Amino acid sequence: MRREPSLEELGSFLKARRAQLDPGTAGLPDSGAPRRVPGLRREEVAGLAAISTDYYTRLEQGRVQASEAVLDVLATVLRLDDDQREYLLTLAGKSAPPAAGRSARQEVQPQMRHLLDDLTLTAGFVLGHNTDLLAWNAMAAALVMDFGRVPEEERNYVRLVFTEPSIRVLYRDWEAMARLAVSHLRMDSRRNPREARLTALVEELSTLDPQFRLWWTSHDVAARAGGTRLLRHPVVGDLALERSTFMCAEDPEQQLVVWTAKPGSQTYDALRSLASTIETAPEAAHGAA
Repeated sequence: MRREPSLEELGSFLKARRAQLDPGTAGLPDSGAPRRVPGLRREEVAGLAAISTDYYTRLEQGRVQASEAVLDVLATVLRLDDDQREYLLTLAGKSAPPAAGRSARQEVQPQMRHLLDDLTLTAGFVLGHNTDLLAWNAMAAALVMDFGRVPEEERNYVRLVFTEPSIRVLYRDWEAMARLAVSHLRMDSRRNPREARLTALVEELSTLDPQFRLWWTSHDVAARAGGTRLLRHPVVGDLALERSTFMCAEDPEQQLVVWTAKPGSQTYDALRSLASTIETAPEAAHGAA
């Protein structure tokens, strides 16, 4: 009997979280005996969740569906954060399904493009489904890379983080940012974890980069949020940028990401210097057609 792909993903996620949870953190006494596997045992998770070990085992194997009440208890037992809890519920079909009739690649919403055009001292780009890069402005191209030279079908931010040597050098903390990017991709994938384009991307990057393969199989998830991005730009030097994300009301799977700096800071002055080198012609900014 063919299993539901989302249930397989749900089982893999539960197993990964169980393996990463310290027994002491879960409130279990230390017996002193060595453990054959890291994290909690299946029977320990089942006991803490007040469900049978057989039922929990079948959950991890993708053989049964769980109620929202059971999933909520498991989320508490496994110490899931808000992003991980949302991911778990979506895999189990307890939240909104993916939009019907979605095309293979989104088109950037006009209002998002207009916002990008108006940003002159701020780097901005629009990320779509599964971190596809849909549009960007001239400052983003000057700050990160010329996205226009990348074929449209390869314009995916996670893919660029792992395959573009210039981006590996640009991020001062590349490993931390790359791992976070994988967590964003895993979070984005929750509505359709077996989508053909996503599967192809994951297979490609897993083959190319062992770190991606390791981080993807760890099932870490995170929603896009604010934070600091540390860059070493070849023209204006070290930068500390604040990242902010804004969701598009017309298409919630499109998000405008902007990198800003506090006025008067060294980074702010460096961005102004960088902006002065950019041609103001309309073709300086691009986006997916």
